[in-house]
Amino acid sequence: MSRTLDRIRKLATAQPRRLLLAEAGDPRIVGAGARLAREGVARVTLVGDPDEGRATARRADVTPGGVDFRDSRDGALIARTRAALTASRGSKLSASDLERHAADPLFQAAMLVREGEADTFVAGAVRTTADVLRAALWLIGLAPGVKSVSSFFLMVLPGAGRFGTGAGGPGTPTERVLTFADCAVLPDPTAEQLAEIACLAADRHRLLTQEVPHVAMLSFSTRGSSAHPHVDKVRTATALARARRPDLHIDGELQADAALVPDVGQRKAADSVVAGHANVLVFPNLDAGNISYKLVQRLGGATAVGPMLQGLARQANDLSRGCSIDDVVEVGTIACVLAGEPAATPRV
Repeated sequence: MSRTLDRIRKLATAQPRRLLLAEAGDPRIVGAGARLAREGVARVTLVGDPDEGRATARRADVTPGGVDFRDSRDGALIARTRAALTASRGSKLSASDLERHAADPLFQAAMLVREGEADTFVAGAVRTTADVLRAALWLIGLAPGVKSVSSFFLMVLPGAGRFGTGAGGPGTPTERVLTFADCAVLPDPTAEQLAEIACLAADRHRLLTQEVPHVAMLSFSTRGSSAHPHVDKVRTATALARARRPDLHIDGELQADAALVPDVGQRKAADSVVAGHANVLVFPNLDAGNISYKLVQRLGGATAVGPMLQGLARQANDLSRGCSIDDVVEVGTIACVLAGEPAATPRV
């Protein structure tokens, strides 16, 4: 296991949080829940049909001994979810939609997090991102001062050779951890949204890696080398982020090589404390972010953990429908750490 992911796991086990899983029919979810509970990473509850959850465990040859079950068919749970949906959505939901969502384990899990009976929920192995975000936004909502939910990936690279030498000098194997944002939620963020993404991602990078965040606002231009409305958006976002958080190291617009490679950063932005040393990369749109994280993962051999949601009043998280048990365990572990730390409350 990577040093960073191992340290995050130790943070989680030091004070296990209450984690809800809401897809009882998926063996990856049941298997991951059993492992998280067995290893003391989280106090896991599966929201759904308990008979289905146990049958799934048998099919997957998993013993869910440490996992609690919350029956989604329970009338009191349905009534509480119905009341929470009515409070948050009012007349925007038809009677049939209200009843359907109230009986849905995903929305029940979100309600329990909303009410403080759990610290976080994780779903998306079967359900779509739209479903997970809808449940989170309707029932948990945005954190104070935040205007949009967004996401980040923790990218763990095995060695620093591709981007320069590590602390141990040339040829020393080391692990480099980067935060990529936003790679999963906002297709074309405004300058204001990019600034918010940068501030949120910086705080999460600091919490999870214990590193000082150096935030690069990425573009195809560095410091005015090109003129285009897309560049103007990134430049405006940089100014907004700096004004919001003068305590952070934020620079832009920067090209990727200027952000990551010390000698290129020195040539292109010699006065920057970020150029050449960035560990938080903020992409100008979802095309750039999503493509980049997958290229670094597939061609660069990085471990991509996420997407982790940010900006919600309480932590919740989506999964890729192609996730493995290991992916669910990693996302669940990080979600618990984000849910349990004061730094998880954004400063924007």
